[in-house]
Amino acid sequence: QVQLVESGGGLVQAGGSLRLSCVASGLPFRNYAMGWFRQAPGKEREFVSVISKSGTITGYADSVKGRFAIFGDNAENTVYLQMNSLMAEDTAVYYCAVSPEYYGRKSQDYAYWGQGTQVTVSS
Repeated sequence: QVQLVESGGGLVQAGGSLRLSCVASGLPFRNYAMGWFRQAPGKEREFVSVISKSGTITGYADSVKGRFAIFGDNAENTVYLQMNSLMAEDTAVYYCAVSPEYYGRKSQDYAYWGQGTQVTVSS
């Protein structure tokens, strides 16, 4: 049974930082790309970041490029999203997901999803 568990969300002031974690179980971690998406109230879920199966290629939405960083720890089956210089517009529920594709930026590329962790940035 595949399970993804996110943690690290919370309330932070604008300009602050948070690090999200996603622990994956029930699948061969290295065989999947790992992605982060987010959904703000009243908006559709949107792509945030992805790390390829090999861990050598990363991608970011334009809105977070230069502020967020994704990295993984294969030994711990964990993917992280380091979020710096947070802005009110980053407020959303953040989801991690796994994709059998080498590298995906679309929701439909992803087969399994976590339950999400709330990030709230106060201005």
